[in-house]
Amino acid sequence: MLLPDNIQPELCIYYNGALVLEELQNNSVQLIIDLYQSVKEKHDMSFSIFTLSLDWLYLIDVAKFNEKGEIELCS
Repeated sequence: MLLPDNIQPELCIYYNGALVLEELQNNSVQLIIDLYQSVKEKHDMSFSIFTLSLDWLYLIDVAKFNEKGEIELCS
C-alpha cells in the first residue's frame, strides 16, 4: 500500500522505497539479487515489498534497469 491508514511506516511503499534508494546511493549499479540481499540484511524486507518499491522508484525516474540487467540509479 502506498499510504497506510495506520501508523506503520514499514508497510508504506514510500518508506521502503527510501530504504532501497539508500542502498542504491551506496552503490549506484547493482544486480537485483545483490540489492535485495543488502536491503533484506539491514531491514528484513519481503521480496514483494522490495519489488513494489523498485516499481515506485522506476515510476518516479529514480532507478532503472540498464542493458546488462542491473539496477542503476538515474542521474
